[in-house]
Amino acid sequence: MEPTTDPIPSSEGMHLRRLRDLPSFEVADGNPDVRGWTVRGGDGKPFGEVYELIVEADALKVRYLDVELSADLHINERDRHILLPIGAAAIDEDADNVFVPSLTAETVLEYPPYNEIQITREYEQAMLLALRLPLSEAQPRSFYEQPGYDDQQFYQRRRIG
Repeated sequence: MEPTTDPIPSSEGMHLRRLRDLPSFEVADGNPDVRGWTVRGGDGKPFGEVYELIVEADALKVRYLDVELSADLHINERDRHILLPIGAAAIDEDADNVFVPSLTAETVLEYPPYNEIQITREYEQAMLLALRLPLSEAQPRSFYEQPGYDDQQFYQRRRIG
């Protein structure tokens, strides 16, 4: 896939971008760059790998993990990417894993695919519902101020056990 500098369209305008398309933006000091890390479900089984980070450039925050699902799941190649809100996952730095407690290798098959074309508010809400996260009643400007998008939880939480 060729890198592009085109922003990812959304219902609020062109505010979400791939990290690779923002040369002056990088993961904050002290936080690991999780691209390439294995993504595991709540059952501990792997179901994919972090392919890219999707950032809200104006806020200087990662909002989504672009996960490429494993070929072992036998999913059509064009539907093998999903987006995960950053606060819905936790990292295990010791083993380079990202854990998503609310998904498994089975339930991820029902998760809305991501085609790098458009991220609408409806798609964002569908992701939250698929992860059993509450939908915010907040106005669009504060949509990302809910737990599913809390990057501090993602970087600070560690898998126990």
